[in-house]
Amino acid sequence: MRVLTWNINSVRLRLDLLLRLIDESEPDVLCLQETKAVNDVFPMKPLAARGYVHSVIAGQKSYNGVAILSRLPLSGGGVKDWCGRNDCRHVFATVAGGVDVHCLYVPAGGDVPDPAVNDKFAHKLQFLDELTAWWPSAGAAGRPAVLAGDLNIAPLEHDVWSHSQLLDVVSHTPIEVKKLAALQATLGWIDAARVFVPPDRKLYSWWSYRAKDWQASGRGRRLDHIWVTPALGSALKACAILGGVRGWEPKPSDHAPVIAELAL
Repeated sequence: MRVLTWNINSVRLRLDLLLRLIDESEPDVLCLQETKAVNDVFPMKPLAARGYVHSVIAGQKSYNGVAILSRLPLSGGGVKDWCGRNDCRHVFATVAGGVDVHCLYVPAGGDVPDPAVNDKFAHKLQFLDELTAWWPSAGAAGRPAVLAGDLNIAPLEHDVWSHSQLLDVVSHTPIEVKKLAALQATLGWIDAARVFVPPDRKLYSWWSYRAKDWQASGRGRRLDHIWVTPALGSALKACAILGGVRGWEPKPSDHAPVIAELAL
């Protein structure tokens, strides 16, 4: 089973890129973030034509939005709301065969890493705290599960272009890294990409639009992740960031997809 996650930054604007990505990588399960489309206008028809006839979607106009699209049957699908907001950041379902899939879009957190003066950063920390507290009571312990999405945190030193310069930049601050580690510890989640790329090697999935030449600048961050529970550890056969997609024209997303392969 191939699981692919991508912050697409508008599913309708980048539908052609998504269809190209599907044709080239052939995932069984797609997890999308920042779809920016209410459910009624989500472009299901061209996706269904490629076999993605099973879905769980939570969308809103212009902001956020998450979706699981699958060629394999889904059951038990639903939407989770956090922090008392209905802002379309978490959908889940069980893929035929019994693997739970969670698609997440963690709040970005704004620009100032101080919850006392930045409500967006406070929201991000609260979101992580609530999610961390939920996992132990969610009946997920011991189950085969995949968590995929834009977590908006680059946790390791070599997940950013400069550890020292980004310590006070939102997405790599010590408090965010600490809270993501606590979330990861809840079920012993395995960071799939780092199974195959050692932690001492640079690895990015996001490059800012602000750089005129994103490849030349090299100033990336690994914000997009696929995690698996220990029950799937031995089934994990590959995981890669498809960095070339960041350069696809026209109008690429600032995020690159991540794809993992599981032998089930």
